[in-house]
Amino acid sequence: MGLFTRDIKTMDDLFVHQLQDVYYAEKQILKALPKMIDKATSPELKAGFKQHLTETEGQVERLERVFRMHGAEPKAVDCPAIDGIVKETNEVAGEIADKQVLDAALIASAQAVEHYEMTRYGTLVAWARQLGREDCAAVLQQTLDEERATDEKLTRLAESGVNRKAAAE
Repeated sequence: MGLFTRDIKTMDDLFVHQLQDVYYAEKQILKALPKMIDKATSPELKAGFKQHLTETEGQVERLERVFRMHGAEPKAVDCPAIDGIVKETNEVAGEIADKQVLDAALIASAQAVEHYEMTRYGTLVAWARQLGREDCAAVLQQTLDEERATDEKLTRLAESGVNRKAAAE
């Protein structure tokens, strides 16, 4: 089912489809984060990725709860956007020999993921409210807040040293 197919007839259908999209994305992120942890050389970046891996596991559980609250079966649909971000991350990381520059690239890739997730969760919160599902919106808002906090942490990490070290090489 593509985003704008005949299978999506109502706002409720669209909401569930978007849940399926971000569910797939979170599962792909769970697969990608261990590789990013292994590649990162900055101890702070490694620790941040490890923390986000734990958070992402909780986000998947929250999504499954929202599916059930909404009367839908947790199910993923392919998300070409996250697949593209992950593919680009792997390609760029494979091309960078300098570890300081690699850390800067990993942060940029992680922020691309965070920004994607923030748009999806922001939309889901708004749609849940529109559908009268404040209960679902509250659960999704928790994840949106975590995604924003992770993005801010990545920015601080980049600006406080990783980018400077990469530029000095």
